[in-house]
Amino acid sequence: MLRLRAICQFPWRVFQFRTCSCKPLISQMITCTDEEQVFDLIEKNKAILSEKQVECAFNILWQFQKQKTSFLKNIECIRDHPQFLTLHNLATSQMEFMNDDTLVNVLYITQQCATEAHDLVAALVTEAWRRLERFDINVLSKFSSCLANQNLYFSPLMGKIADIVHRNLETIEDLRSLSVLMVSISSLTSQRFQEQLVNKTEHLFDTIDSSQVNVARRIVQFLRNIKYSYYPLLERCNKVFLSNMNHLDLDSISKILSLYHSLQFHSFEFVKTAKKRLAEMIPLFDHPDGFVKLFVALGPIAGPEEKKQLKSTLLLMSEELTRQQALAVMGAMEEMESRNSHLIKKIASILHKHLDNYKPIELLRITQALIFLHFQSKELFVKLRELLLRYLKISVIPSEISILVYALSILPSSHLDEVGISRIEAILPQCDLNDLNGFATSVLRWIHYDRKCLDNTTGKQLKLLQKLDHYGLQRLRKCNNLNLLWEELKSLKGDWFAESLLEETAGTLHRLMDEINYKNVAEIASFISRTNYFSTLLLDRIASVVVQQIEKIHPFVILDIILPFSILNYDPPQNDEFFRICIQYLNSYLSGLDPLVLVFLGYSLATLGYFPEDLLKAIFNIKFLAKMDSQLEFLCSSLNMKVQFRLMELNRAVCLECPEYQIPWFHDRFCQQQYNKDIGSMNGAQQQIYKMLAEVLGGTNCVKASVLTPYYHRIDFECILDKRKKALPYGSHNITLGKLPETHWESHTQITGSRLPPGAERIALEFLDSRAFCRNIPHLKGKSAMKKRQLEILGYHVIQIPHFEWNSMALSTKEARMDYLREHIFGKGKS
Repeated sequence: MLRLRAICQFPWRVFQFRTCSCKPLISQMITCTDEEQVFDLIEKNKAILSEKQVECAFNILWQFQKQKTSFLKNIECIRDHPQFLTLHNLATSQMEFMNDDTLVNVLYITQQCATEAHDLVAALVTEAWRRLERFDINVLSKFSSCLANQNLYFSPLMGKIADIVHRNLETIEDLRSLSVLMVSISSLTSQRFQEQLVNKTEHLFDTIDSSQVNVARRIVQFLRNIKYSYYPLLERCNKVFLSNMNHLDLDSISKILSLYHSLQFHSFEFVKTAKKRLAEMIPLFDHPDGFVKLFVALGPIAGPEEKKQLKSTLLLMSEELTRQQALAVMGAMEEMESRNSHLIKKIASILHKHLDNYKPIELLRITQALIFLHFQSKELFVKLRELLLRYLKISVIPSEISILVYALSILPSSHLDEVGISRIEAILPQCDLNDLNGFATSVLRWIHYDRKCLDNTTGKQLKLLQKLDHYGLQRLRKCNNLNLLWEELKSLKGDWFAESLLEETAGTLHRLMDEINYKNVAEIASFISRTNYFSTLLLDRIASVVVQQIEKIHPFVILDIILPFSILNYDPPQNDEFFRICIQYLNSYLSGLDPLVLVFLGYSLATLGYFPEDLLKAIFNIKFLAKMDSQLEFLCSSLNMKVQFRLMELNRAVCLECPEYQIPWFHDRFCQQQYNKDIGSMNGAQQQIYKMLAEVLGGTNCVKASVLTPYYHRIDFECILDKRKKALPYGSHNITLGKLPETHWESHTQITGSRLPPGAERIALEFLDSRAFCRNIPHLKGKSAMKKRQLEILGYHVIQIPHFEWNSMALSTKEARMDYLREHIFGKGKS
């Protein structure tokens, strides 16, 4: 008995001894001021170091590294030190004595400090796997982060962690640890599990302190990873970022901007405050490591002076850039729409030097940027083509082959040879709709632009298009899940998809229509807007879902839902209820919506003839317009101009259709500037109509071409008929056929010129090309319908000439077309 008691007590005495003896040594480690002092202690005490002291040594060494700026860190000085090997061996021999927290902490720091310590890392991971089920949530989250650092996102071990989280989700109350786990396991989560994680995050969000920026950033990163722009969580995270902006460093701001860009989440307040904060950092960085990151983050949102300062500073340090830094800079310059030829040439030379080391996706980014920035270098483009073709011959991944083929197609003087065609054909059965669309777009570009292609190659390209059609149709017919279909549809665009697959896609959407709900209704609506495909079945389903489930739909997506009805000029059966519910729902959120969204909402509703007073009051006031002007500075030139045009068109619509609101017209100067840029020219059909109108009406002095009406509607042709339906001549105005007359600016809020004789009427004739109609049926789109409505308010009798009537077999002769014009101008049976 005594012998047994002595045996049982021995380990306890050893443990007590270790615990008591380690305290002074740990205290000494804590007081160390550099790595050498820590290593001296290890060397002197290596025979008695406990697992706690080993962990402490790792911790102290890592703290020294974290205190240094990124370009002063010298991991090698730790990794190559003789005593680090001693520490390494001690950790290996003592890991079974380590508690869970110590084990994972040593693993984490080993990964950060010693990338070559594969045997120790493997041993620590194996030991952790053995204990996995007993880890608490904090240790589990840190371990998952260690696996993520090794890119083991799809490993069985990460799958086991995902399973543990799934089984214990209801009991998890620590959002910090959960957010780490969510990012680590995001690639292994089902849609249902993702929804559960999002719901749990919402439930726990108020438990974290408002200063927990890293938690909020990881939540946004998780949403980016699962490609889910869940606005309620994004808004809450955005508030955390805004309240902590003064404490955010360059890395944090850069990551948040990148995540927002990926999720297409637009926060004007965050961009504005981030710009101010980043601009303050410009003088702080004089080394490429930090300055390139600042250039990439600030450049696209910077003002003219800041852009100039960024470019001049970057030019000075351009010789020091690494290949990845040069790639990042070129991408930022593309986004900035830079025209600094000296800097572009400098960065392009660095890219050229490192071209052999870039991956296919990076080669695509380089090619796109150089083409967009109008850079010319035959030598660089030849080298790019050689590398792309080399990768194409060995690649077996469909998405990668699609990238390579697309990059080749946008290079100058490029063509697709038989080797390229055979590579595409070999992987077609594995391709999704995105890959097929990418191939088709590239092949069509070659067929259209490459005049030097041999006939047999062109023939093979046409056969390849037929195969692409076949596989695309086959994939659509097999699809039986709307959400999976949307993943492939959401970025599709181009002629091939519209011509070859759009009808079948619409049929598939009709087949899966019952799956449209409050979660995906905005996505399906945006697809209809983008394709201009008119389907009463789909539009009615969208309206029905919104009416029934409006309270579950986020106000940020109401614009996406309204847009197809506006663009396609369609009122659903329950139109009054549908639009009333949408407008009432929006009224509660007007102050929180982005200024750009409000302008587009106002315009979309105005197109349909709806003018909600609260929305218009929110837009047409000095404070809002000043806020919008400041936001325009951050937009690319094309979007900037689109917003200004939409505001002008909304202003015009309100003035003409709702004069009782007494909103003033304030776009005279803007319209004059735009119409002065280019008076344009008449296309072939317009020239035909102009000549025939002159004959029908009695001479060129009886018809005016390209007339600007009050409020700056431009109409193709105008004439005036007296009460006996005879054309009245204008003053002398001669125009060269195909050229439009110069504009002489006057007040444009009322009809100019002499008053019409009693009984006379102004007639506006408009030639409507295919853009004025829905893609699949000859249904007039909203913009043309609104223009007709407003011209009639201005006193015009509007005659619209659809392209499909003018170019029909019934009007194949000049006499038939003359009769057509007479009938529409003078009425049936008159001439």
